[in-house]
Order: sequence, then structure tokens, then C-alpha cells
Amino acid sequence: MKLLYSLAVASLSTLLMVPLLLAQELPKAPKAEVFALTPEPGYFTEPGVAVNPSDPKQVVAVFQDNAHAAYSWDSGHSWTMAEGVAPSNYRVSGDVSAVFDNQGHALICYIAFDGLGTFNYWARGATRNGIFVRRSLDGGKTWEPEHIAVAEQTSTPGIPFEDKPYIIADQSKSKYAGNLYVGWTRWRLADSQMVISRSTDDGQTWSAPIEIDAHPGLPRDDNGAAEGFDGTVGPDGTLYVIWSQDDDLMFTSSRDGGKTFAHARPIIHTAPIMFAIDTLDRANGFPQIAIDPKSNRLYATWSDYRNGDLDIFVSSSSDGGKHWSTAARVNNDPVHNGAEQFFQWLAVDPVDGSVNVLFYDRRGDPTNKKQIVVLARSTDMGRSFTNYAWTTDPFEAGGVFFGDYSGLAAYGGRVYGVWTEQPTPPGAEVGQEKNQPPSSFVKPRGTVVKVGTADFRQGS
Repeated sequence: MKLLYSLAVASLSTLLMVPLLLAQELPKAPKAEVFALTPEPGYFTEPGVAVNPSDPKQVVAVFQDNAHAAYSWDSGHSWTMAEGVAPSNYRVSGDVSAVFDNQGHALICYIAFDGLGTFNYWARGATRNGIFVRRSLDGGKTWEPEHIAVAEQTSTPGIPFEDKPYIIADQSKSKYAGNLYVGWTRWRLADSQMVISRSTDDGQTWSAPIEIDAHPGLPRDDNGAAEGFDGTVGPDGTLYVIWSQDDDLMFTSSRDGGKTFAHARPIIHTAPIMFAIDTLDRANGFPQIAIDPKSNRLYATWSDYRNGDLDIFVSSSSDGGKHWSTAARVNNDPVHNGAEQFFQWLAVDPVDGSVNVLFYDRRGDPTNKKQIVVLARSTDMGRSFTNYAWTTDPFEAGGVFFGDYSGLAAYGGRVYGVWTEQPTPPGAEVGQEKNQPPSSFVKPRGTVVKVGTADFRQGS
């Protein structure tokens, strides 16, 4: 009987080890390096990263809370924190993104506010808030002392709450070259709008925001809202944008430099884009869009649970977004295996055309609670992906706020990812409101932001 029991235990242990072995068999990202931008844990989440196409050695990584930036002038081999990035006239700043424009200037975009309204119903009782940009003219080392308002609301009853912006630069050779665009969700008491503003003078002034959704979304920060803006610019200056609404990926475009937009329409039906993940405070599958400037092929990524567990998906269009390919899985573990993959970000390399996707991956943990960071790469127009382990030490989120996104950039075969890691251990107290600073918590959240590099260049 003891022998049978021992064999049973051994067999069970072997079965439980299979997913872990699968994770260990993932090839490591080539020439991978990983750096902690925040060596001491704190309230750090929602990072972004950008490469300067005018000087690819310059890279800027941004994160909250409040708005922070780090820079590298040696292709990501070393990093230095910048000073003077967060606004001094608001309590909280975050929801950051970054871009280099066609002059080689770096810009960080963020929201800023003094206090939130009702939980997840941000417009009810909102205080002064807005969308802002700050510029760096020297590759991210120093930042101009004053930020520039894209849209700002004063503290009066019934004001909207401006949320989750993303900044885009036109780096084409078209007549709209140099344009900057910021799109975001405008939460109102009755609904949510997807709006966009543009700048034609290097971010110094911004147009009045225009609504680009086909119809407003629901007013709560949850399924049914118009949320998760992202965009990309083609070689002819066409601006393509995407977001999530009503269990669909919504798409529209502008061919006149952001003055007017085509009627927004659903291009891909998804499972609900907001979902629960064990050990995470909040999660979603908001989409991203990117273009290969040589082939003009558009790519869109998102995550949803159509297969039961969460997977990362990609679809592409070769005709400017009129038609889209059938969704393909980016993560290459077995379907329906119960492992979650989530918080993806997309970057198409403008030099080699590769499609790169960053995400968290739990295929190596039988309990589906711990994750590593994976980089997937396709060199056949998104039809198939090789998955690489960017990190190899699984970590658990501990029920804290991880944010709504990670970040990824690629240029000339070199890839830069930025993500949140090392959360507060289980049992530590966490805050209850989105984007609150460390002083609002009994204990800090315990998260750090890390940046990783990988190099696919031959002979480098």
C-alpha cells in the first residue's frame, strides 16, 4: 500500500510540474537585460517606454505615481532617473505615456487631479483635473519646468473627469509630419466619450478636444465604457485609432491631420474587456494598434477570455483597417490549460517589421497565481509567434493594484519593455482608490517598475 501511495504522489507531483517545465522550456529573450527603475518598492505602476528614431540610443521610460521618467542614452544598457517631471500644482499625477516627436524631443503625457469622485464613477463629485504634457529637449535628461494643458477642468459642479490618455507622434514624411495627438476617455455624469486633441506646434498648444466615438459609452469605469485609447500613424500621415467599447474593438481614422475622423465602427468582437484575475486588484484587455510603415499593414492586440482562461490575441489589416484577419493567439501554451496571459502591449519595429508583444504569463504556475514576463515576436506578419521568457523568477501580485497596462517599444531589432513587479506581500494593507499617492495608504503598495531589453540583431 505504501508503494502505491508513493507512486500516486510521485505521479501527481509530475503532473503538477508539467506547466512549470513548459515555462522553463521557453527560450530566454536574446541578450536580455533587466533593470529596476525603482529599487525601493513603492506605489509605482502603469509604465510606458519610447525610442527616439532620430537617435535610437535615446530611450525614455515613464511610470506613475506621481509622474516619473527615466532615460537612457546608450540603448538601454544604463538608466538614470530624471527630476522635475511630476506637476507641483496637483496632488496626484499618473496614467502616463511617452513619445519622441520628429524633432527628437521627448514628451510625457499624464492626467493630474486633486481628488477622485465616486469609486469607478469618476465624474460624480470630480474635482479639478486635466490632461497635460511636459517636454524634454535633451533626450529625457531634463524636462521643461512648466507642463502644458491639453484639456483642464476647474473645480465646479458637474465637471467631467479626464482619464487614461495616450500620446502619439506623426514621424512620417507627410504634410502632417510633426503633429502630436492625445486621445482619452472623458467621464461624464451620464456617459463616457472618446475624445482627441491635436498639436501642430510641437506640443505647445492643443486644439479643443473632439468626440470620435460613434456613440457615448457607459459612465462607469467598467465594461461598456469607451476606454483604452491607442493610435498609430501611417507613412502618408493617416492617423489610425482604436479603443474598447461594448465588447468590441472600435476603430476610426483621420486623413486630414486629426481635424476630422471617419465614423467609428466595431472591427473585432471580444469577450468583456474588464475581468477578474486571481491576486490582482484590477485587470483589463484594452487594445493597442501599430503599423509596419514599409508594408502599411496594421496590427491590433488585446486580451480576453473567450477560451475560458485569458489569452493574448492579434489581428491584422492590409487595407487600412477595412478588413481584419481572424484573431490569432500570441501566447503559444495549450488552449484551455487554465493559465492566464494578460496586460499585453504591442510594438511593431519600423525597421525590420517584426511584431512584438509583451505580456504577463502564468503558464508555469499550477495554481495560476504567479507570473513571469514574456516577450512574443513574429516575423511572418503576425501569423505565428515565438514566445521568449524575459524574466524567469515567477512573482505573485498579492491582490494589489498593478495598473491598467505595461509598455513596449522596438527599433532596429532592439526591443524595450517596461512592467510592474514585486508587489506587496500577502497580508499587507492596500489602498482602495485608483491612482492615490503613497500617503493615502497605511503601507506602501510595494511595487517596483522594471525595464527589460532584448536584442534580435544578427551579430550584435
